[in-house]
Amino acid sequence: MTAAFQDLPSAATHGRVVAFPLAGRTRLIERCAKELDGKQGEAALLYWRAQCRTLADELLALGFPDAEMREQIMEFQDHVQGAMMRLHQSERPAETMQR
Repeated sequence: MTAAFQDLPSAATHGRVVAFPLAGRTRLIERCAKELDGKQGEAALLYWRAQCRTLADELLALGFPDAEMREQIMEFQDHVQGAMMRLHQSERPAETMQR
């Protein structure tokens, strides 16, 4: 994975700094987890697909090979799922106390 980063064009050439890997974008991960938690069914699916497609397009535009982009998206998805699990775990004690 390190070799792939060395061959990429500088993010500065695109006028902004992009945090890599995607799994390190904790604010985005937390925001996606909260958004997904508030959606169900088709709305959740459409939101999630749009988020992943936007991130994939961003990585490809920066010169990431397709395989590396997919790996980054999969890791990002894992981190969002973990954040959603933490959201629900933090809600459990409050629910238990109300019963």
